[in-house]
Amino acid sequence: MSLLLTWLFAGLRVAFQIALTDREALVDAATTSLSSKVVSQYSDKLAPLAVDAVLAVVESKEDTNVDLNKIKVVKAQGGTIDDTELVEGLVFNKRASHTARGPTRITDAKIGLIQFCLTAPKTDMENSVVVSEYAKMDKILREERKHILKMCKKIQKSGCNVLLIQKSVLRDAVNDLSLHFLAKLKIMVVTNIERSDIEFISSTLDCRPIAHIDEFVPEKLGHAELAEERTVGATSKVVKITGVPNPGRNISLCVRGSNPLVLEETDRSIHDALCVVRALVKKRYMIVGGGAPEAEISLEMKKWAKTLTGMAGHCAKAFAEALEIIPYTLAENAGMHPIAIVTELRARHAAGEKTAGINVKRGTISDMAAENVVQPLLVSTSAIKLASECVCMILKIDDLVAVR
Repeated sequence: MSLLLTWLFAGLRVAFQIALTDREALVDAATTSLSSKVVSQYSDKLAPLAVDAVLAVVESKEDTNVDLNKIKVVKAQGGTIDDTELVEGLVFNKRASHTARGPTRITDAKIGLIQFCLTAPKTDMENSVVVSEYAKMDKILREERKHILKMCKKIQKSGCNVLLIQKSVLRDAVNDLSLHFLAKLKIMVVTNIERSDIEFISSTLDCRPIAHIDEFVPEKLGHAELAEERTVGATSKVVKITGVPNPGRNISLCVRGSNPLVLEETDRSIHDALCVVRALVKKRYMIVGGGAPEAEISLEMKKWAKTLTGMAGHCAKAFAEALEIIPYTLAENAGMHPIAIVTELRARHAAGEKTAGINVKRGTISDMAAENVVQPLLVSTSAIKLASECVCMILKIDDLVAVR
């Protein structure tokens, strides 16, 4: 069904093939997806970013899919949407540790990613240790200090100068004492790294997560040219790690906005734009929007239906009429008179204007190709295919049994 629809759209010269090297065409498709969003006024900024992000993670020009998990979208409150940027590396929406004036900028960074706690050891079970003498209490505190200092010195001995600490769900992964020691050893610390980000960080930095202090060796460290804390907006801070090996071809997208609502809306809009570009990677054909391709296919199917006899002719005609629901609904949602608009659209296509579609901004029929209103072919073919499969499934129902 999908191949048939692709052939039909291409054969009627409604769809045109593109290449991933045609960046302008990809940007036009991404811009169309953003035109109905709250952030549409920033589409000139966001659409190229979405295209560049997808092209950065595509393995080769022959790829037929894109893993959007390789694009990490980080929301940082502060500034405006115009400050949104692509970062070839990592961005953490948190600040570095400032305990004991720890470093916030490291060049030639050697980065360790740990999954254990830099705190005093705890009992394996929920037990309480009762100490009744001050001398013994002091001894316990001294032993805790020695234990933490020993771990911190082992980290320094490996050559690590930037430490990423995974968030612990059982207890604090780090305390003020360990942060104090790390600061004195000139090690930059970023805490509360989410478990879901570990794989992304590892493939970007070319490092391995470390589960125990005894396994902290130089071979498991990642490398970067620069790791630094930056201020965004008035008070917010982020940590950026740039100049990384990046064998996983990952990329980070730092989304900026003045408040949480703007950030969430921008995040959703960028995801839609990324999906549009991914659809063009999967099937490298593009069509115009505004209901133009559906109107053209409907017109041609009605002509074809007249050449058929019996039930096949009625089915083809009904299918052709159903395709006009798309421009009808588009006109209705835009506040126009749907019957008049669809009638005029049908007449324009009958006159040979294949790219004539509904211009919702002007409330008229316009040339969608001239307006640069384009979309991936995969969007329309998938919608028609799924709708057809749903109808076929319903038609297979012979009877209904009412159950109370």
